[in-house]
Amino acid sequence: MTIQHLVTHSGGFHADELLSSVILTRLFPEAQLIRSREAEWITPDASRIIYDVGRDYDADAQVFDHHQRPNPLREDGQPYSSFGLIWKHFGRDYLRALSVPDQDLDDVHGSLDRSFVLPIDLMDNGALEPSAAGPLAGMTLPVLLESLKPAFDNRSPGADDDAFAAALPVARSFVEAAVRGKAAKRRAEALVMAAIKTAGSGRVLELPMGMPFRAAIEKAGADQLLFVINPRGTDWALTTIRKSGDTFESRADLPAAWAGLTDEALEQATGVTGAKFCHNARFIAVAATRDAIVEMAELAVQGCS
Repeated sequence: MTIQHLVTHSGGFHADELLSSVILTRLFPEAQLIRSREAEWITPDASRIIYDVGRDYDADAQVFDHHQRPNPLREDGQPYSSFGLIWKHFGRDYLRALSVPDQDLDDVHGSLDRSFVLPIDLMDNGALEPSAAGPLAGMTLPVLLESLKPAFDNRSPGADDDAFAAALPVARSFVEAAVRGKAAKRRAEALVMAAIKTAGSGRVLELPMGMPFRAAIEKAGADQLLFVINPRGTDWALTTIRKSGDTFESRADLPAAWAGLTDEALEQATGVTGAKFCHNARFIAVAATRDAIVEMAELAVQGCS
């Protein structure tokens, strides 16, 4: 039977059912979104999907709640929220709807589950304290999405539903951006792997354009690489390689004598005609031509020996 209604609870909203709605409204664009706790709506029916309400998790009955006991858990014992359940059952179809290639579906689905969906699940269940984000606790996605709820004393009719409807496209932009980013990393990986093969034992990796590269370098075990060069608009960039995704520390920094210099001053410091800019933190430099950036990269490598 065609899905005619997508049913979640009324009242204030959280990130999990809002993000679940992003997935489901994309897959069932003709279905009406209902926000209700009334029995007539939260009773299973073949024409509806019920989520974050209903006190049951029964995929066959199309009910995806997590508030009941026992609550649904992942294989590793971590709790699901409604978003995790919806992602588990509908995520791959959603990725297909966004034109993610079939060969990348499992990788992108799993990567998004770990990095995007699971944190929402944990925070919604109180298994992850907002304080884990430190000074950025007020900037996490759940907090930002829930800041779109109406003020506590706005009790005008439809205030919660209107706020939910306004928040939905905001949430959609974050989910779709996350998907695009993961899919792009998969495309980039093939290009980076080919460039690593071309670089051989060299210390500098040349890429055809700016793209994510660190994860592919780690996957390839290319520990010899110190710097990356690539065209950037009409210029060329020389970039350091971070040691991991958890730090800004690089395998090697650009020379200290270049820090913060531009144009003629940088040309004098490097001896390279066309040198244009070096960031004060020494993680990126720019030159006017490929020849100039290759020369700067060679100097940077020499400075590390």
